[in-house]
Amino acid sequence: MGLQALQELFREAGPVMLTGAGYTLVYAVASMLGGLLLGFPTAVARILPWKLLAWPAGLYVSVMRGTPLLVQMFVIYYGLPSVGIEFTPVTAGILALSLNAGAYLSESLRGAIQSVARGQWWASYSLGLGYWQTLYHVVLPQALRVAVPSMSNTLISLIKDTSLVSVITMTELMLTTKELIATTFQPLPLYLAAAAIYWVLSLGFETLQRRAERHLNRAHAR
Repeated sequence: MGLQALQELFREAGPVMLTGAGYTLVYAVASMLGGLLLGFPTAVARILPWKLLAWPAGLYVSVMRGTPLLVQMFVIYYGLPSVGIEFTPVTAGILALSLNAGAYLSESLRGAIQSVARGQWWASYSLGLGYWQTLYHVVLPQALRVAVPSMSNTLISLIKDTSLVSVITMTELMLTTKELIATTFQPLPLYLAAAAIYWVLSLGFETLQRRAERHLNRAHAR
């Protein structure tokens, strides 16, 4: 394929692929927020001494981490309608990604919370703070600094995992690329272009991660 033909291909395909990349970004951020909403209470439930909460939380984490994300999407989108529960492709995709991310984020947060010295808890209790006050005002600010790298890795993984939602006809970068290939019959340059876009998105979030780490570590720089 000549250079001129390649330029013409990208001139035509570029806007369409960038639109798909925009959807990918929106789905990844939405799934990250959903994952945090699920992951934080799950992490707290797993560190509480109440088995009634810890057991189902542990089961959720085990199932989500122990089964492929693709299978989870198929169960939600194709399986649940058989019992009367139906979702649109967008809802099913974001739900599956959120459930999966929530399990991994809960482990990141749980490990970060448990890394805070127990003396921090006892010192807070001695000052009259309760469990939830200690968790929110004392432990979480310290745990967040520890959890940021692994949480950022989860977000970067989500950007790549959004490519799987194309199997349930959810419009994003990968489905857009496949549709372009079906009309142009140029798989190699278009797949390479899609890979480059995923890479650029990942680099952007890696930059945000480093800035967040520097911000959170300022108090510990000395």
